[in-house]
Amino acid sequence: MVNYIWVGLTIIGLVFAAINGTMNEVNEAIFKGAAEAVTLCISLISVLVFWLGMMKIAEDSGLLNKLTALFKPFVRRIFPDVPSNHPALGYILSNMIANMFGLGNAATPLGIKAMEQLKELNGGINEASRSMVTFLALNTASVTLVPTMVIAIRMKYESVSPTEIVGPTLVTTILSAIAAILIDRFFYYRRIRKG
Repeated sequence: MVNYIWVGLTIIGLVFAAINGTMNEVNEAIFKGAAEAVTLCISLISVLVFWLGMMKIAEDSGLLNKLTALFKPFVRRIFPDVPSNHPALGYILSNMIANMFGLGNAATPLGIKAMEQLKELNGGINEASRSMVTFLALNTASVTLVPTMVIAIRMKYESVSPTEIVGPTLVTTILSAIAAILIDRFFYYRRIRKG
């Protein structure tokens, strides 16, 4: 559906530009935007490689295991339906830690694996379980300690203070995570009372 929307918007834009005689400006914007996108992606690769390298060092040094052990009691309370030795819990914790360091690209495959494991735990049913809904809400509102990609973009565009976003990001992501958990629990208990 989204593909149709994008194609529709593109066609409408091109028709509008042809009617108004601004095709040259559209062509210029397309090529300038494409060149800027490639430059931005290349500049973000270095930041992503650095933080993925730091994650690998943390994993090899055992720091990742210590962080996982630190957060495990908290995550067990949020996901009471998931057994403590189930692989889904490990993927959920890894996803949360990757998101904490602003590594959305690294967190995504971990989140997909967590959802696959949660679906398996749910008997393979094509209906979201309580844990799947909770994980989706928490993943969407994930706590971010270091917003690496935002900092990289701010550095690319020569922000005076690219890291000033860290404090506000931390506060807003903590508040959004708390709100996500509270809303998730509200609707869960409301459904139980009705059912």
